[in-house]
Amino acid sequence: MEDPVDVRREPPGQKTVQIVSDYGKRLFRFIRGRVKSDEDAEDILQEVWYQLSNVVNLDEIEQMSGWLFRVARNKIIDRSRKRTPEALEDFRYQDEDGDFSFKEILLADTTNPELEFLRDAFWEELFAALDELPENQRQVFIWNELEDMTLQQIADQTGEKLKTIISRKGYAVKHLRRRLASLYNEFLS
Repeated sequence: MEDPVDVRREPPGQKTVQIVSDYGKRLFRFIRGRVKSDEDAEDILQEVWYQLSNVVNLDEIEQMSGWLFRVARNKIIDRSRKRTPEALEDFRYQDEDGDFSFKEILLADTTNPELEFLRDAFWEELFAALDELPENQRQVFIWNELEDMTLQQIADQTGEKLKTIISRKGYAVKHLRRRLASLYNEFLS
């Protein structure tokens, strides 16, 4: 008698193909916002997919989006560490109101080594601060701020009440503001 064939079994690699399809564009946008060129973003994205392909059992990854964005972040940091930044002693950034603006620095596409160093330092601190949050707060923040999901979409996806999601995001933002204040003050002084 022949062994029954399990028709539910996916062909090898099918799960990986689905993950690439589901997360590819968002992950590329995430990476592209943190590197200076499309080519760098594509290289890092390929490194993320390569690392994913080396995972023996994809089912062991509890939160695929969190895992992918963490790997991407680590690859971005690794790449930025390979560069030797110049000193920041005299560096100050002010917008037209005279205020320090991280957002403009983070979104700037520049070859200024001081600005790149500041941007890299911020991202490193941001992800370290995110790691300190409870999982549900961290995930809401990542989905909303980094993956561009609305709070309503997050509530629908998790089955949680919208007010719960809003509260989690609020706690995350308060923690991040408090945690990143020292970095902000360090670059202002």
